[in-house]
Amino acid sequence: MQHCFTYGSLMCEDIMAAVSGTRCSFVAASLDGYRRQPVLGQAYPGMVSAARAGVQGVLYLDLPASAWPRLDRFEGEEYERRQVVVRLQDGRVETAWTYVFRPECAGRLVDGEWDFERFLRAGKASFTAQYVGFDDRAGDKSA
Repeated sequence: MQHCFTYGSLMCEDIMAAVSGTRCSFVAASLDGYRRQPVLGQAYPGMVSAARAGVQGVLYLDLPASAWPRLDRFEGEEYERRQVVVRLQDGRVETAWTYVFRPECAGRLVDGEWDFERFLRAGKASFTAQYVGFDDRAGDKSA
């Protein structure tokens, strides 16, 4: 069992459950040394290393081994899974896996911060409709 830090569409419990094939406990967490940016023409973000930056997200706890191949496929070729240390609201730290945008794809990132609240208001419904049945496709869409 390992933890997964999410910072985009997978922050939504329903999307994470559909993608991972399981429901897990989760807590708010943050990751220092990274920034989250919109991906050109998409509702989801990409996350890249960035000094003096940080990303707020959700830490899903104790994902079973069966979830990881599903998550890897969903994230697709634009992302690589990386182990990171995240901070919980109470100050504790946890090691987790997350999906980082590959450097060779960085040209697809748009300047500025990706807005989760905007995603919930204006993008989640179409995102969910677009990626329902992702198991039948080669997957891609963000952490």
